[in-house]
Amino acid sequence: MAELTNALPDPEGMAQFCVAVLAVIVAWDAWWLGRQRIDIPSLGDLPNSGYAWESNQSQEVSRQWANLMTMGAMMVLPWMLAELSDTPMLWVWIWDILLAMHLISLLIPKRYAITATHLFADGQRYEWNRLKMPKRQPRKRIMLLRKGWGRLKMPKRQPRKRIMLLRKGWGPFGPLPLGGDRPSITKATALIHSILNEEE
Repeated sequence: MAELTNALPDPEGMAQFCVAVLAVIVAWDAWWLGRQRIDIPSLGDLPNSGYAWESNQSQEVSRQWANLMTMGAMMVLPWMLAELSDTPMLWVWIWDILLAMHLISLLIPKRYAITATHLFADGQRYEWNRLKMPKRQPRKRIMLLRKGWGRLKMPKRQPRKRIMLLRKGWGPFGPLPLGGDRPSITKATALIHSILNEEE
């Protein structure tokens, strides 16, 4: 057992490494997020049948709910593991502060744009040949209508606050959700289908 303990890496060194990697990720994402207004200076219809739109905070919550839950788990777990591994609590605090900054960045309203050659999302640009549309779009919730408060009926169309695209070759990290209000999502979906059909 003692030999196994000696073979394990130094807890503080591992904590420093994990915090350094997380700091780079947070800084990288913040830099790309800051570029979105440079890359997408205006909203609405763009030249060559392009389109740009912006989400609000509640729509980003709808878009990022899975990431938000993951961030919450990542903030809690180190506190349970730190004492077992004798990791200095300072690094746990720094870890949580960095994750909180990243969580806030997830909730900032985002700008999106569609052009003939690229999709702009989260400050980054993706060529259309690297993206595909899944067969079925996820729905956050099911909406029912009450008829006279007695009976229920299903509306013809369900509310949708995001579009899901898949990045080719990204495996489990492939999903790329886009947020926005219903008119923007409807128009963007039609444009994306048209562009991807042309790519095929």
